[in-house]
Amino acid sequence: MVNIIWAGLAAIGIIYALFNGTMEEVNEAVFTGAEEAVALTITLVSVLVFWLGLMQIAEEAGLLDKLAKLFRPLFTRLFPEIPPDHPAMGYILSNFSSNIFGLGHAATPFGIKAMQSLKKLNNNRTDASRSMITFLALNTSSVTLIPTTMIAIRMKYDSIAPTEIVGATIMATLVSTVGALLIDRFFYYRRQRSL
Repeated sequence: MVNIIWAGLAAIGIIYALFNGTMEEVNEAVFTGAEEAVALTITLVSVLVFWLGLMQIAEEAGLLDKLAKLFRPLFTRLFPEIPPDHPAMGYILSNFSSNIFGLGHAATPFGIKAMQSLKKLNNNRTDASRSMITFLALNTSSVTLIPTTMIAIRMKYDSIAPTEIVGATIMATLVSTVGALLIDRFFYYRRQRSL
């Protein structure tokens, strides 16, 4: 559906440019945008490779396991339906750890595996379980300590201080995570009362 919307918007823009006589500007924007997209992708890939390498070193050094153990008591309270040693809990903790370091691309496979495991725990039903909803809220809001993608973009466009957004990012993601969890719990308890 999204592909259809994007194709429709592009077609409308081209048709408008044809009738408006601005097709030359559209062609220039297409080629300039493509060139910038390639340059930005190379910048993002280099930063992502650097941070993924650090994550690999942290994983082999046991730091991710220590981080997961640190957060395990909190996550067992957030997800009481999941047995503590179930693979879903490991995937959730790995997803959370990756998101903390701003590695959303690295967190995605863990998130998918977590949802698959949670679906199995939910007996493959089509409606979402409490844990699935909580995980989605937590993953979407996600506390981020190091916004690697934004730092890379700011570096690419010659920001004077590309890392100055770290403090604001930490505050914003903390507020969004707490808000998401409060809303999740509010609707859960409201639904329980109505049953």
